Amino acid sequence: MKLYSLSVLYKGEPKAVLLKAAYDVSSFSFFQRSSVQEFMTFTSQLIVERSAKGSRASVKEQEYLCHVYVRNDSLAGVVIADSEYPSRVAFTLLEKVLDEFSKQVDKVEWPVGSPATIHYAALDGHLSRYQNPREADPMSKVQAELDETKIILHNTMESLLERGEKLDDLVSKSEVLGTQSKAFYKTARKQNSCCAIM
Repeated sequence: MKLYSLSVLYKGEPKAVLLKAAYDVSSFSFFQRSSVQEFMTFTSQLIVERSAKGSRASVKEQEYLCHVYVRNDSLAGVVIADSEYPSRVAFTLLEKVLDEFSKQVDKVEWPVGSPATIHYAALDGHLSRYQNPREADPMSKVQAELDETKIILHNTMESLLERGEKLDDLVSKSEVLGTQSKAFYKTARKQNSCCAIM
């Protein structure tokens, strides 16, 4: 999972204006980095220009996903990530950045601003922090722990079956199950096995 770009733009008519951006192009060769960065800026502007106010969207381009959020006040954010990066975390990041940006940068600067004139320094920190969505987003961390638990439980059941133990044998040997429970289990097994669909 990788974040490549985080941009704040203003959706003007007819063009989108780049206000501030942060890039992580370290995974590209040194000679490609400036071209890749220019392409990300171009893509971000194009996506904002083609998106309606008050909308969120994810646009797939090859193995990349561009997540865009355009607020009703024309302030927009774009995250460019690989296709494995969770969309929910990308939109959480965009909402957080746009809220911070709108509090720190006066609204009159948005239509005429540029990366050189806008004073908002938090983008690089957010891009770096959100590289690992599990650390940056508490819900992702919980989801990862749940996924890990499912894998452990699944492995435990597989290991029981690998030892040659059968559920039928375990039920018949069980001291915890009463006679009625054992009879119920046997009846259920017979009814389920007699009706195989071909």
